[in-house]
Parts: sequence; structure tokens; C-alpha cells
Amino acid sequence: MKDLKQKLEKLVEGVVTDEEAELERASHDASLFEIRPQVIVKPKDHKDIEKVVDFVSKNKKDNPNLSITVRSGGTCMSGGAVNDSIIIDVNEFMTDVGEVEEDRIRTQPGAFYRDFEPKTLASGKLMPSYPASRELCTVGGMVANNSGGEKSLEHGKTENFVNELDVVLADGNTYTLKPLTRRELESKMEQGDFEGDLYKRVYELVEENYDLIEDAKPKVTKDSTGYHLWNVWDREKEIFDLTQLFVGSQGTLGLVTDIEYRLVDAPTNSGTLVMFLRGTDDLGGIINDVLSHNPATFEGFDNYTLMLSFKLFFYFRKTLGWWGMMKLGLQLIPDAFKLIRGIPKMILLIEFNGDTPQEVAEKVHNLREELRPYGHEALFEENETEAKSRKFWIMRRESFNLLRKKVKDKHTAPFIDDLVVPPEHLPEFLPEVRKVINKYDLLATIAGHMGDGNFHIIPLMEIEKEEERNKLEPAMREVNELVLKYGGSLSGEHNDGMVRGPWIETMYGSKVFGLFKEIKTIFDPENIFNPHKKTDADWEYSKDHIRTSF
Repeated sequence: MKDLKQKLEKLVEGVVTDEEAELERASHDASLFEIRPQVIVKPKDHKDIEKVVDFVSKNKKDNPNLSITVRSGGTCMSGGAVNDSIIIDVNEFMTDVGEVEEDRIRTQPGAFYRDFEPKTLASGKLMPSYPASRELCTVGGMVANNSGGEKSLEHGKTENFVNELDVVLADGNTYTLKPLTRRELESKMEQGDFEGDLYKRVYELVEENYDLIEDAKPKVTKDSTGYHLWNVWDREKEIFDLTQLFVGSQGTLGLVTDIEYRLVDAPTNSGTLVMFLRGTDDLGGIINDVLSHNPATFEGFDNYTLMLSFKLFFYFRKTLGWWGMMKLGLQLIPDAFKLIRGIPKMILLIEFNGDTPQEVAEKVHNLREELRPYGHEALFEENETEAKSRKFWIMRRESFNLLRKKVKDKHTAPFIDDLVVPPEHLPEFLPEVRKVINKYDLLATIAGHMGDGNFHIIPLMEIEKEEERNKLEPAMREVNELVLKYGGSLSGEHNDGMVRGPWIETMYGSKVFGLFKEIKTIFDPENIFNPHKKTDADWEYSKDHIRTSF
């Protein structure tokens, strides 16, 4: 549309820009993809967003390419934050964080998690579904992707902590979504207006297909694929909750402008057991034994990640400062002597919480004793606040940032980066997936959430070369087949976007995929919200927008 910038400037109180540097920044996120927008809107408040949505709705017929994608931290790894039309960047002005009230807090979506968390911790509370990108991501992105991370084993994902959402829907108005009783739902459906029609159509869809939807729910502990219809209508409790449809929807159904999060008590004492695995043949038994002790966190990363961390040691100065980096180096010296015996295939981090340091120490010690017969080396850590294990947590949390910023002529290619397989199948699955990685000559690190069976496999590729890009689809197909063979999910927390959206139907089948498409049509009949993601994703389109320069 000609004069798009000028037209939007007349509507909103915030900033509208098409400056080259701004468009370049917004043309890519943390994914493989790059799409240049026409214009960026930085809204002052939800009223600005309403005006943009109303404008696009009214002009879509005459300008079919008009659409809206919300962006905040730009850390999405599936291409969910890029678009060729209008980007709404909530990270400029919509960053307010409220005060903690008992076990809840309200926040705007553009707030960084790193700024949000200190407010909750000051009240002894925590919103525990933060991802590994906790220093870079925003709280709105966590809702959009249904994020999870190292605390998911104990607490679950973002979908478990959203009380209410304010959203702008396709009619350009803001609505509050929250759990409703049957009586409240019936009252909504009787309104006879836009909102009432939405509730009625969604209720009829989930009620008429209740058993099919229940059977479609992935049989894993974490999932960020499709639309979570199985969480919307609880027949037994008679609770209807549209927030569960919007969490993980990647802005494809409407735009979130305000969030009320539920909080949990922050742990006061924690400790970590670190294990070096010289091989993975007994990984299945170790996982089962660890999970029987109910750890708060159970993470792991492979030898590639470990060696990259050593190689790029000075990178940690940005995270820790000079003194912190020096302390980290001193802590690593004793472990370097252990590494002389050979680089471990995997490092496991198993964390426990407790009311007292003594309770934590006992939990860690008991697990250490149970795992001793496996013959792997274990380090006993009593207090994570000053523990030696801190160095391994830093390596785990910073692994993707290391890859993204620091590997010479190769670049991160996150296309098989978020698979989930039930933990009992990992001893068979991991060697098979490594065969696929080797088949396509990919250098890839593996890190993940062992307790959930959720792994982040990040290949390093010269992605600007066509022969390298041509590996993506066949490798992805083979890995996806393996994941589904073992009853897994294609995404545990990074979502579908442009990278996994084309495979949603493969995972769920045509009937359930048809329900997902119907939901998209109910909320967004003109496809104005974040096109080419989720149900209308297409691999040819995605492939055409893979970055060729970095």
C-alpha cells in the first residue's frame, strides 16, 4: 500500500517508522528466516493497536498483502516475529510491570523478563516458565510461544500461569479473556454480538469434537504445537478458558496487550548434582532413577556444547563481568583435570529445592548414592548460590547465544531445535537422531531438558550456500519421523512459526488440523494476524525466506 507510513501516523499516538536501520533490525529474529517489513509501529498503548487492527481490517480487501505481526524481544526461533507488512513493536512503550498482589502480577507484553523478575523476587515470588533466553526475551513472547525452560519439570509451562489476557481481536476492540463458569459462558454466548459469536462458535467446535480433541493432545509433558483446544473446555469442571487458546498462538488469533500472571513461591534453598556421562548406554536407567527422586530441574548438554564453551570462554565476560569470569575460570580448573580422562558425552544437571540447606543437601546426597553404581563421575554441590555447578548452568543457559554469535563461517540453523520424546525412549532415540545428523554432515550441539525429553539440536551450517539449504527439508523430515515414531512432539517450547508450521498436519492428521484451521478462521477470517505461521505455513514460502547473509 502506498503511503502506508503516512496513513498510520495519522491514526496512532506512538511512533511509525520505515527507517532503513529499523526495517533491517525487524527483518529477522533468532530463526533461519528473514522478511523485510514495510513499516514498524511502536504503539503507546492498546488504543494504538486497536486503531492499527481496525485500519488493516477495513483495507484488507483492497490491499490483500496487508497484515500485522507483533514483535517484542525478537528472540523467536521459529520465525514467528517476522512479516512483510506491518510490524507492531511493543518493546518501545508497552513495558509497564505492575506490583505483586498476593500470587499474581499484571504486566504489558513488551517488558523484558530480566526486568520483570526482580519485581516478583522482591516479594518472594517467581513466574517459573522462563526460557533459557531469560536475559533477552519478553513476557509477551513467553505467552506467544507458550514458553518453558529449566523449571518446566516442576511447574509446567506458561499456559499454567496465565490468569487473564487482554487481547485486540479482528473487529479492532479489546476484550478480556479469563476462565468462565458454564453460566458465565452461556451469558457470553447469548450476547448476540461479535464477542458472543466467537464464544458460541468455539464452544460448539470443542463440544462437538470433544473426544477427537482429547485424543489429539500430545502424550508428552510439554508441547507448543497447533492450538491447544484440549485445554479450552473442561467438561468435568465446566470451565471454559480462551486464554488457553491464545497462549502459544504466536499472535495468529489476536494481539495481546496486557497479561495477568500467576506466581509461585521462589525457592529459598537449592542444590545441584552434576554428572559427567562417559557414554549414554545407561541413560534410560539414569533418567528413570533421577525422576523417581522428584527433582525441581533436570537438564543436560552434550560434549559439543561443553567444548564450545571452553573454546569461547572469554564470551562469558559479557554475562559475568571480568571478576565473575575469573572466578568461573578458577572453578573450572579442577574439572579440567577430570576432562583429561576424556570429554564426557553429556553433562547432567539435577537440581533440588527445599525449605532448609540441610534438606537440599540430603536430597542431593541420596540421589548421588543411588547413581553411584552407574560408575559416572558426580560432583556434590550443596548450595547453588555460590556453587561450583554455577559454571555448568551458565554453559547450559548461554549455549545458543554462544552459537549464534561466535562460530566463524558457520551460523546457527534452528530447524530441528525443539523436539520432545518421552524420556523412556531416549536411549533408542538419541543414537538414531545422531545418525541423521551425521548422514547430512551437520555439526550440531544437543542440549535440553532431560526430565521432559525436550532437546534443542542446533546445527551449525554455511546456510548461505544452496547445497546446505537443500539439506534442511530432508533432514527435518527424517527427524520428524523419528520423533513421531516415539510418540513425541515436534515442538516443546519454541512453537511452530515458519519452521514447523508446515508439518502440523503431519503430526496431528487432517481432521484435527482441520479444526485448527477452523479456529484460525473464526478469529481471523481475513488472515490479518501473522500470516504464514501455524496453519497457513508453507515450506516453499519458508524456504524462499531463509537468510542468505549474516
